Amino acid sequence: MLVRLLYCSRAVDTGAEAIEAILAQSRQHNPVSGITGILCYGGGIFLQCIEGGRMQVSDLFGSIQKDARHKDVALLHYEEIFERRFGGWSMGQVNISKLNHSVLLKYSEKPELDPYAVSGKVSLSLLEDLAATAAICGRG
Repeated sequence: MLVRLLYCSRAVDTGAEAIEAILAQSRQHNPVSGITGILCYGGGIFLQCIEGGRMQVSDLFGSIQKDARHKDVALLHYEEIFERRFGGWSMGQVNISKLNHSVLLKYSEKPELDPYAVSGKVSLSLLEDLAATAAICGRG
């Protein structure tokens, strides 16, 4: 059974090395667990969608909630799925600082990443738009 989980959190350490460490860990761990997904980071906020088997996704989300590098972890959306939307990425990354702000403004009141202020479905639509417009790096 495949599932998709979308969450947001705030970074405890917003330094580039800390963010890279999180991405490196995801890219090493996720393929072994059959997890794929996409991660947006901007303004100290993570927005991440993870897809995979129900138990694997549940275990990963539980680990994220306990991870001292994250705070204010919030579940935005969870669903059973027929197929993956982000299957081409062990953990794709979007650099929000390099995006055209009109993409963010399309989904929120301000041109900034704030998944705490919008619905989970809106955040998922933003990620789908970013994937469709090739704003993601780190494929594979």
